[in-house]
Amino acid sequence: MTAPVDRAFVRIAEGQVHYRKCGTTSNASTNTLYMIHASPSSSVNLVPLMEELGKTRHVIAPDTLGFGDSPPPSQDIPNADDYAESVIRVMDALRIESCDLYGSHTGAHIACELAIHYPDRVRRLVFDGIGMFSPEDKKDFLENYAPDVQPDEFGQHLIWAWNFVRDQVLHFPYFRRSPEFRQPTASMPPPEAIQKIVVEVLKGLTTYHKGYRAAFRHPDRDRLPLIQHRTLCAASETDPLKDGVDEAAALVPDSVKAILPGERTAEEVAAKAAAIVEFLDSP
Repeated sequence: MTAPVDRAFVRIAEGQVHYRKCGTTSNASTNTLYMIHASPSSSVNLVPLMEELGKTRHVIAPDTLGFGDSPPPSQDIPNADDYAESVIRVMDALRIESCDLYGSHTGAHIACELAIHYPDRVRRLVFDGIGMFSPEDKKDFLENYAPDVQPDEFGQHLIWAWNFVRDQVLHFPYFRRSPEFRQPTASMPPPEAIQKIVVEVLKGLTTYHKGYRAAFRHPDRDRLPLIQHRTLCAASETDPLKDGVDEAAALVPDSVKAILPGERTAEEVAAKAAAIVEFLDSP
């Protein structure tokens, strides 16, 4: 039986941060996993994995500032270390002294900075996909990946959000809509699956781009060697960022690398969670 996921809010200076939680709290002080989601959605994307991970630990997964049901960051142009500092304040509000830390995509860049700036607050570190992009791609992504979108009187932002989410499934990057950038395992998800993510994107419509751009600006090749924690550098086999696993693992001093199962079926989610747990619980 999977662990049920509950929802709650905790207040920091920016406002009420929404988070999901599951698992036992009996040993939360020593067995908490804090999960930082990918862009452009929210912690809703982590629910299937949380349900499995919550079988053996206390799991916390907030919506990053500017995403989902959390308030926007206070900075107009926040960097990854600004988001990391906000995570520390959420941890303080939840009375989490230290924890294992998971970050996916944008969340991985935030987790990197948190581990560097606040090493005593982190036990082990999991990167589930981290973008190791060329300088040329970073420049292109900053210009084209996450546009600043505002509500439109004709509702054009609604159409944009649907196409934005749909096309991310088909191409990487999504705005290069040509055969060489089509995802090899891409298949059109059902409308209900697209709708779930579109709703989250619309909640953070005017601020979602800040997290993306912080990740694209992050000097990852300079920062990863500064991590002092045992780190799993991984990505799912269906993840377009999986090509960066080898480079990231080579840069993090105390790391292991892995290509994990995808999350297309319940069996794959369970296998992926088991691999993460094995790493976190290993000597």
